[in-house]
Amino acid sequence: MKKVLITGAAGFLGSHLCDRFIAEGFYVIGMDNFITGDPQNVAHLQSNSNFELVEHDVTEYISIAGELDYILHFASPASPIDYLKIPIQTLKVGALGTHNLLGLAKAKKARILIASTSEVYGDPLVHPQTEEYYGNVNTIGPRGVYDEAKRFQESITMAYHRFHGLETRIVRIFNTYGPRMRLNDGRVIPAFIGQALRGENLTIFGDGSQTRSFCYINDQVEGIYKLLFSDYAYPVNIGNPDEISIKDFADEIIKLTGTDQKVIYQDLPVNDPMQRQPDITLAKKLLNWEPKVDRAEGMKKTFEYFKSLSQDELFKTEHRDFSKHIKK
Repeated sequence: MKKVLITGAAGFLGSHLCDRFIAEGFYVIGMDNFITGDPQNVAHLQSNSNFELVEHDVTEYISIAGELDYILHFASPASPIDYLKIPIQTLKVGALGTHNLLGLAKAKKARILIASTSEVYGDPLVHPQTEEYYGNVNTIGPRGVYDEAKRFQESITMAYHRFHGLETRIVRIFNTYGPRMRLNDGRVIPAFIGQALRGENLTIFGDGSQTRSFCYINDQVEGIYKLLFSDYAYPVNIGNPDEISIKDFADEIIKLTGTDQKVIYQDLPVNDPMQRQPDITLAKKLLNWEPKVDRAEGMKKTFEYFKSLSQDELFKTEHRDFSKHIKK
């Protein structure tokens, strides 16, 4: 039985990856320090003999007994709400955490896939974004802690690949959605659906002309899985190129939820990207992958998930205690 370590296992993406690798017959070690992850996301796997959950901060030394075949590094705050509150921890998990995991992969002779992001492109001047585009990132802006952590992560991964001959894979993840997203994580899909379910007005930052492209979780996991078992070491975009403006998306949410909320506008956050659309030509050619779930179908499933939450969950204000993770 092949063994895989998945960091950030209790997060949105990480938990779905745990599901996929269990289903494929792997022994899965899930690792998370629960700074933004939720143990409930993998609670359904706890009785599975092929799964174990380890509470650990990957910025500290990592020890895994026995052989290890694959590592998927998905540990990182991924929401602006989180990484603006814990900027140093965000930088550390991209730098120190990645360094530790590359060292572990080298020691175990394991193949490692690291989760990069479309944020490496910043507020892009090229549209759609291809893997060859170097990006337009403000290194000292408030979002730079996440963007630069991921850019450094790519650089050190390629250094280990070139210098040590390590088997590495890099996925650049574009906006992904589906069940298990945190309702109050600040991203547009849970924000809009949560507001609609609570009877609140939908909040758009900026004038709503900015665009996003949303990929359903099952499609994203399939792309990541195929990339891991490919022979390609350079970054690959995985996302859905079906682009929509935030204003039009708000209208879709109102129609989907059957509510009659108004749309209100607030100032756009600093360095918030105006366009986001992946060029997936490489993924199609290399992996024979492209998204299968259209936005109408994916959003219906996602809405049903959020609608199933209790009233307490729907209306609670999230106050995460980051203090135990912050070293003075």
